[in-house]
Amino acid sequence: MVKRYLLLLVILNITINGCGMFQSIIKSSFPYATTLVIPASSKVENNYSAISMANSFDQNFSKSGNNGDKISQVRVVSAKLKSVEPSDYNMGDLASVKIYLSKEDGKDEILVASRSDISANAGNNIVLDIDNSQLLDDLVREPGIRVRMAYKLRNKVNTDVSLHVVLGLAAYPAEK
Repeated sequence: MVKRYLLLLVILNITINGCGMFQSIIKSSFPYATTLVIPASSKVENNYSAISMANSFDQNFSKSGNNGDKISQVRVVSAKLKSVEPSDYNMGDLASVKIYLSKEDGKDEILVASRSDISANAGNNIVLDIDNSQLLDDLVREPGIRVRMAYKLRNKVNTDVSLHVVLGLAAYPAEK
């Protein structure tokens, strides 16, 4: 009889701890993404910003109603920038890029990725250098996450350019 209760407690403990691990795996597997536009009116060597809201396959990450309270230490683990329109846009036309995340209203902005050494012939996609020095635990629980790309052009663009930003997130199970 005692063995049954002990076995039941072990199974229950594994199940409860597994929820945090499962939520961690899900959040790592589904990156936050958005599309940002560089207008053709942008001038070379000036500093500009493009802003958009990020989306994830799993938008429900709040503490109420799901397992959001079972994860912690959310960080950016990868960041990519890819040309969408025109699809063959050369990222080498950008002199520098910085990606910031913030609340929907722009408050609590955090630098999460950047690149200042973009090769002149980089092609249509680049991997950004991540800055995971700050945790994003509270930020990803917001109803919406705003992405701001600060950029400087090396070469003039002749048409509006749409760039797709993909930020991979990782999380750990929360300690009880």
